Amino acid sequence: MTRVAAILEAAAAAPDGLRLGTLRELLNAPKSSVHGLVKGLVAVGYLAERDGRYTLGPAMTTVAAAARPTVVDMARAPMEKLHRQFDETVMLGSMTGETLVYLDTIESTQAIRYSPPKVRRHFENPSSMMKLHLAERTPEQLDDYLLARISVPQRRKELSAELAAVRERGVAFNRGDTFPDLSAAAIGLTERGKLVACIAVGGPSPRVNPLLDEIAAALSEAAAEISQHLT
Repeated sequence: MTRVAAILEAAAAAPDGLRLGTLRELLNAPKSSVHGLVKGLVAVGYLAERDGRYTLGPAMTTVAAAARPTVVDMARAPMEKLHRQFDETVMLGSMTGETLVYLDTIESTQAIRYSPPKVRRHFENPSSMMKLHLAERTPEQLDDYLLARISVPQRRKELSAELAAVRERGVAFNRGDTFPDLSAAAIGLTERGKLVACIAVGGPSPRVNPLLDEIAAALSEAAAEISQHLT
């Protein structure tokens, strides 16, 4: 437990992240032991890994809530506004490794609605929030991801082109990609130029598809409001 606390404290003090070798030196422990602890912390969302560096993960927002306002706190009022406007499920999520963690959810009050799981792993057809995170990857990282998960060359080409558009406009759509009857729009929340979370509105395709442009515009306003409080 002492080693876990030391890892989390070190990650909190290093906004740009720490490499495994640095953590091993800090703890003066075998690489295999440190790697096991770090891997476990990533799996539960307390750490996040990017380009070989480890930072605090989205699950730490719950732990840190008593200390300072978090992205969950700051997003709640805009999420409630989106919920009132569309009465569809509003979600706040962030990637931890290859897993999407839902940090907060306000479900639609309608009988037929989308109820997201607590976590979702990557699969062949990524969701709107996953697309935002994928669009942040380097060309090499994205190629590795697509080659590892998508066997059809034409589908890889299509998704690569879509992610380029996501990168340019900052908004991602899910038009029945993950499930035939589910559609959604999502936008990223950045802190000091780094994507820290995504906010999305989703629901049954017959209701949501005609409203995707309107939802995207409302999400842009919500993201601007939240970004005012992110430092």
